[in-house]
Amino acid sequence: MRMLQRILGTTLALALFAPAAWAQQSHTISTSALDQAVQQRVSQDQADRQAIRDLLQRDDVRAIAGNAGLSVEKADAAVSTLQGDELHQLAGQARTVDQQLAGGASTIVISTTTIIIVLLVILLIVAIS
Repeated sequence: MRMLQRILGTTLALALFAPAAWAQQSHTISTSALDQAVQQRVSQDQADRQAIRDLLQRDDVRAIAGNAGLSVEKADAAVSTLQGDELHQLAGQARTVDQQLAGGASTIVISTTTIIIVLLVILLIVAIS
């Protein structure tokens, strides 16, 4: 009878704790997967910063900034301080402006100029703070 109680107790304990142990194991992530995710994020951030810097190096952007009295050098220095959503949004805008300027779109000069000035002002605000 004692043997039956031990077997029943052990079976019951395994039945109760096995699902919890299995659930904990299914939520773990491997080190390589974590490293890959971090590396992908770092690569994306570098690409975003480079897109902003590429736009700031264009002659027409420098001319617009000069006419508006804004420093491209300060804006360029502020690029390295951008992070997260702010970096991603500004990079998206920089890519859009760069494509419009590269395509020679003359019908959207005002909006392109406005976006460039907004980008520079945001970068300068980040540099100041």
